[in-house]
Amino acid sequence: MDVGAVAHGGHCVARHEGRVVFVRHALPGERVRVQITEGAATDRFLRGDAVEVLEASPDRVPSRCPVSGPGGCGGCDWQHVTLERQRELKADVVREQLHRLAGLDSPLVDGLTVEPVPGDDDGLAWRTRVQHTISPRGRLGLREHRSHQVVEIESCPIAVGRVQAIELSSPQWVGASRVEVVAPSGGDKPLVLVGPVGHRRPVLPPASALDASLAVSTPGGLERVRGRTWVREQVEVGDWSATMRVSGSGFWQVHPGAPAALVGAVLEMLEPAPGEQALDLFAGVGLFAAALAERLGPEGAVLAVEGDPHAVRDARRNLHELTQVGITAGRVDQVLATVLESGMTADLVVLDPPRDGAGRRVVEQVVAVRPRAVAYVACDPAALARDVKTFAEHGYQLDALRAFDCFPMTHHIECVARLVPAPQS
Repeated sequence: MDVGAVAHGGHCVARHEGRVVFVRHALPGERVRVQITEGAATDRFLRGDAVEVLEASPDRVPSRCPVSGPGGCGGCDWQHVTLERQRELKADVVREQLHRLAGLDSPLVDGLTVEPVPGDDDGLAWRTRVQHTISPRGRLGLREHRSHQVVEIESCPIAVGRVQAIELSSPQWVGASRVEVVAPSGGDKPLVLVGPVGHRRPVLPPASALDASLAVSTPGGLERVRGRTWVREQVEVGDWSATMRVSGSGFWQVHPGAPAALVGAVLEMLEPAPGEQALDLFAGVGLFAAALAERLGPEGAVLAVEGDPHAVRDARRNLHELTQVGITAGRVDQVLATVLESGMTADLVVLDPPRDGAGRRVVEQVVAVRPRAVAYVACDPAALARDVKTFAEHGYQLDALRAFDCFPMTHHIECVARLVPAPQS
């Protein structure tokens, strides 16, 4: 097949006898031999792997991971691509999603570039959190693409050195179903979280073999074996800094440079002024709320809303000294319904939703509080495009957009968009 444009999801588009084939491990412009991995004769499209390159792109490079490629680990999509070209492909995907799903055709979108963030080594050694699955032999592994098959690994080259050290020192995990390793940005030891098989207690390595905190996941929560069941993450943006507590496998950006890059972009776009009122929606452990509070000062106010109870507990610890911050636990749409009933308005809103986006109801509620600016932090360009379209239907337009390469070697990308009231005609 002749390979066409990149598509959202880490593959490129090709055609065979009139049908679309989504091809992994290829590059636009290449001619490749494809093994079909999913699909039947009656399906509208097929999926496949490029198993032989007949005409290579000049942007193709040898993979630096021994288990990357067809039939290997599904974690990395672009190990075979130069880092510069990876970022161009990601920008192409964001532009295509905003064109197609949001109907945007503007220099702002057309001129988008993907920015690197500090903290990786030419696209490697950046991932601070890795959740491994365990093979039938009890060895660390990662799953194949769109499969439950486990690919055993010795160490993951996109993981930071402290994660790789644990992978190499403790390759065998008898009685475990999963092992997550967290290497925080501060000086804390890594945290290892072990999921057992059924109700059996896994065989755990001794302290002499594993220089890390250790806990076992149980139906009642984390059972501490030694050390802490949480880590401290440090963030610095200009002259502002914070130390955030994150419990267990709670959400935190996995690239060490991502939190500072995203906070910096949000503050730059919103330009918070002392005394303003802000909403931090899908607030997690309170990162954006803390940064906003510092800019708004004691006369301002931030309401942080988060649905995950573990994240809420961490946020209360992280933000307890900031008296201008309130924290409400609950589903964002339900909390916003109460906010609107009270007549509350907000000058600023930060939206950092999960991968499927904020959704129509939340967008409509955000518009109803009439903020002067919304900063939308998006980990999925399709979800961003859908929500930007909903904002536009309610009088808010996209007027700033940045994209960050927080996940080198993969198709994932983080965007920060600013939405403001559109001029009245």
